[in-house]
Amino acid sequence: MSKAKRRIEVRTGAGATVGLGSILAITLSWSANHAIGWAVIHGFLNWIYVIYYLCTRDGWTWF
Repeated sequence: MSKAKRRIEVRTGAGATVGLGSILAITLSWSANHAIGWAVIHGFLNWIYVIYYLCTRDGWTWF
């Protein structure tokens, strides 16, 4: 009787964690709105919301 080998796949890198864009979007959303619902939605939109946030804020410059 032979034993079947199990194959365990471990994801690393971007596939295993929440991305930087999501973390940044959630943080910016929370600081602007103080609402968990908006933070979750903006977390899904990640880089789209980050760029929107940066383009619509007064006093922020590119350099």
